[in-house]
Amino acid sequence: MRAFFYLSIYATIITILTIGLIFYFLISYPFNYKNIITKTAAQNDVSPSLIASVINAESHFKKEAISSVGAMGLMQLMPSTAKFIAQKCNIDYTSLIYPESNISLGTAYIRYLLEKFPDTKTMLCAYNAGEGNVARWLKDSRYSLDQKTLISTPFPATNYYADKVLHDEKIYRKFFG
Repeated sequence: MRAFFYLSIYATIITILTIGLIFYFLISYPFNYKNIITKTAAQNDVSPSLIASVINAESHFKKEAISSVGAMGLMQLMPSTAKFIAQKCNIDYTSLIYPESNISLGTAYIRYLLEKFPDTKTMLCAYNAGEGNVARWLKDSRYSLDQKTLISTPFPATNYYADKVLHDEKIYRKFFG
């Protein structure tokens, strides 16, 4: 009788922990817009899990997100960056709040940055802090040993951002199987 009691308590604890873990992942790693992400990632030869992890880091999948500096939408694009990439890649868009438009432009921008900075972590630093900053940091031996990849940046928030996106990308890979 006592063994059954302890087994019941153990099963209840395991159930509560499992539900808590599932809830944590659902809150921490939302997963919306899979079709749009998959389509635009394929069009730009970019990993869909990378796009999802950038969206999660930038807006936590909130399409109406607007930052204090004016970045907009799921991928938190500045309007000037969106106009630049739209012209460069011949992409029409009406609003950065529309998920398809925002993801299309953001993914094309990531492709553009990957062509300039082939190392994913370095590209993520450019996405976060700007390609001009990254170009300067690559010339500085404190931040780059080979002038192609960054080992660090002078911006702690950018270092954190790149590491978070790379970590989350591993988790989102499971969603895209």
